[in-house]
Amino acid sequence: MKRICPLLLAALLAALSACGAGEPETAAYAPAESERLVIYTAHKEEVYWPIVQEFERRTGIWVDVVAGGTNELLERIREESDSPGADVMFGGGVESLESYRDCFTPYVCTAAEIPEWFRSPDGLWTPFSALPVVLVYNTKLVPDGGVTGWADLLSPRLRGRVAFADPAVSGSSFTALVTMLEAVGGDDQETLRRFAENLDGRQLEGSGDVVRSVAGGTDLVGVTLEETALKRIAAGDNIALVYPADGSSCVPDGSALIRGAAHAENARRFLDFTVSREVQELLAGEFCRRSVRGDVEPQASMVPLEEIPMADYDVAQASGRRDAVLMSWAFYLGEEAEP
Repeated sequence: MKRICPLLLAALLAALSACGAGEPETAAYAPAESERLVIYTAHKEEVYWPIVQEFERRTGIWVDVVAGGTNELLERIREESDSPGADVMFGGGVESLESYRDCFTPYVCTAAEIPEWFRSPDGLWTPFSALPVVLVYNTKLVPDGGVTGWADLLSPRLRGRVAFADPAVSGSSFTALVTMLEAVGGDDQETLRRFAENLDGRQLEGSGDVVRSVAGGTDLVGVTLEETALKRIAAGDNIALVYPADGSSCVPDGSALIRGAAHAENARRFLDFTVSREVQELLAGEFCRRSVRGDVEPQASMVPLEEIPMADYDVAQASGRRDAVLMSWAFYLGEEAEP
């Protein structure tokens, strides 16, 4: 999605009015290269738009935004490595960013208030928000206590009634899959096989479909992020969320500076802005997300992070096993794995 910066739009409209019927020289209103920034984002518009708007307002930098799925955009970045089309990847689970580390240049953001456990060890990515993985169930079709953890998703009683997005497309779904493997323990291949069989060969195209499917009664249970579940509960959907008793994960999504970026300095300014107190307070107050800053409190209605059981999730290990997990998953689901 390409658009014109609001600051420049007013000037352009004024110039068009002054020119009457004549054709304006639109190139004259384009910003200099030093005042541009191109962002690829996996965030929904409701998240990225106010942040981009405020960044433009404060800096005067013209921001061009291209939105898409996490893996789709990461593949595009890799394909464009000889001539990058963007400066920043904004969004996506950090293990997905780790899997494409050759596409990024490390940068350590200026915010000192980010705890060590949310930081990249080598500055490859900048954390944006903390995202616990949760289970959701239809409150009209599943009794309270009917689903408590990952082990329930392997039960024959739920066969064909579990909503799960394709982990090869959805970064959050891949995070959930690895979280399940860590929480359940035992043989990973056996767990993948059993879970794939319990989906009855069916997975959803995107993570946004999970809650809709559960709320509508097509599925009884689903796997999603805390943020998504809380938003839909607040909107009145017939769902409830469960933090898996056998262990969740709270992997941040993040942003990264694209290697060879044409507007690298503007990209660094944007990365710093995403973890500024103002932006992080917006996340906590409006978006049902948890801040990665230690000086920003979560919503009072959220369960304290220290009270949520956590599986032993290692970002570097998850990144390193990504291809192998996805190939096994596609095999057990009876699909052809992407190369």
